[in-house]
Amino acid sequence: MADWDPIAEVKNHPDIHIPIFGNGDIDSPEKALAYKEKYGVDGIMIGRAAIGYPWIFNEIKHYLKTGEKLPVPTIADRVEVSKKHLAFSVEWKGERKGLFEMRRHYTNYFKGVPDFKPFRTKLVEIERYDEVLEVLNQIEDKFSGIFRKE
Repeated sequence: MADWDPIAEVKNHPDIHIPIFGNGDIDSPEKALAYKEKYGVDGIMIGRAAIGYPWIFNEIKHYLKTGEKLPVPTIADRVEVSKKHLAFSVEWKGERKGLFEMRRHYTNYFKGVPDFKPFRTKLVEIERYDEVLEVLNQIEDKFSGIFRKE
């Protein structure tokens, strides 16, 4: 667990007049606001919470501005980002290595989806780009009813 007390000490030091940012354990909009207020930092950095969940940045920004939570990303949102990430990975690393390196991200992109394991298994075993896209399309079709925007 991150210790933010030293960050607050630096922020409150009378001889330090630069922006101070905190980092560690921020995994929700509510926690971002609470830490920002408690420790008086000028900003926060997000690390692990963004892995497989890039929506956290907009969620925090919106919450800090309005005090309201955004709806969770839909399955269509998750599939779209997975496809973009996969395309970038394959373009950058080539098909084989790009597909292989994407495997660790699917669990995070689809966290909370009930009965997802058979699809995750397919995604980590497939060795062709077009076949992964087909499974992602199947995921969108099968799970489109959950995580609906309200």
